[in-house]
Amino acid sequence: MKNVIACIDDSFLSEYVTEAAVWASSKLDMPLTLLHTLEKHTTNKTNDLSGSIGFGSREHLLDELADLDAKRAKLALEHGKIILKEAQSHAEEDGAQNVTLLQRHGSLIETLTELEHNMRMVVLGRSGSSTNISANTIGSHIERAARALHNPLLITVGEFQAPTNFMIAYDGRETSDSAIDSIIKSPLLKGLTCHLVMAGEETKARRATFDHVTARLEREGFEVNASLIPGDIYPVLTQYRQENDIELMVMGAYAHSKVKQFFVGSNTSKMIVESNIPLLILR
Repeated sequence: MKNVIACIDDSFLSEYVTEAAVWASSKLDMPLTLLHTLEKHTTNKTNDLSGSIGFGSREHLLDELADLDAKRAKLALEHGKIILKEAQSHAEEDGAQNVTLLQRHGSLIETLTELEHNMRMVVLGRSGSSTNISANTIGSHIERAARALHNPLLITVGEFQAPTNFMIAYDGRETSDSAIDSIIKSPLLKGLTCHLVMAGEETKARRATFDHVTARLEREGFEVNASLIPGDIYPVLTQYRQENDIELMVMGAYAHSKVKQFFVGSNTSKMIVESNIPLLILR
């Protein structure tokens, strides 16, 4: 059965990830899985000490280090279980009915790839536990997830509130049309006011395309605020988002082969980095 997967770690962002995932699982009417991965950590090479200690001492040190590694792994396992239990309690307080806890060894992206056949959506924090959110950096896990996965990604950037509206940038290209298809087919955004924004020069052809998409969304029951605004896409979207109190940004990702371009030096990258609202990337 398909489910919503929330990626949980020991950062304060996990609370917001959990809240976003509860909202998504409720809207999609799907079970929620809270996932915690035990990443492999590198350790100091013990043979660096071989020149300063004797053979017998080195053997003893290796044994102690092996015991220490085993204890560290056990503690990490128990710590992860506590993190998951706390997240489960928080999810159930928020109304989640069907919550599964999952702990895996290995990298987060490898684990998500293995689970993809049962996945409907992934919820991630913009920065992981090792990153300072004030830096507004894109966590490397987000870029790698977008490259590896074929499911929607919901990225939280801070405290999460169930949105009442969303904005989608439309440019008339195939990826924008695919994003519109996804929005129409999914119950996730039903009932939310749609702000459809197109940036750039208005031509007869662009206006016709834009009006067609607007009408299509309205036929599907969406309340649509449609705006075709002159100017470059990034400043247009940023200003519109601020002036209209947008609560959720929705974007369509490029084709799989172009995902790197999508994140590196693109307007989408800027939106992720500087956004103070959640971002939904449709694949």
